[in-house]
Amino acid sequence: MKFQWNLLLGLLFAIIISMFAVFNVDAVQVNYVFGKAQWPLVLVILGAALLGAMVSGFVAMFLAFQSGRRIKELKKEMTYKEITIAAQQNEIAELQKHSSTSSSEEIIIENKTG
Repeated sequence: MKFQWNLLLGLLFAIIISMFAVFNVDAVQVNYVFGKAQWPLVLVILGAALLGAMVSGFVAMFLAFQSGRRIKELKKEMTYKEITIAAQQNEIAELQKHSSTSSSEEIIIENKTG
């Protein structure tokens, strides 16, 4: 269903652009830094829109790349911290086991002497 809506919106956009092109065929003067040229208005507008879309796309790709790198760094950090936590939990369990063994030995010794 989503594909159909995208297709419908794409066709509607293409119709609007084609109507826009038909009504804006007048030539306009474009001033470059190094010269001047006459271009149809629709090409100037579409060219500017395309250039804007490309710049936006490159910025989005750069930000996505940065985010991906940051996610990988955070996953590595999380894995390291999970390993550290597991090691500390094992150490706590060993200390508790050792502590309970020591206290039970003390109880046995006290019972024998008492």
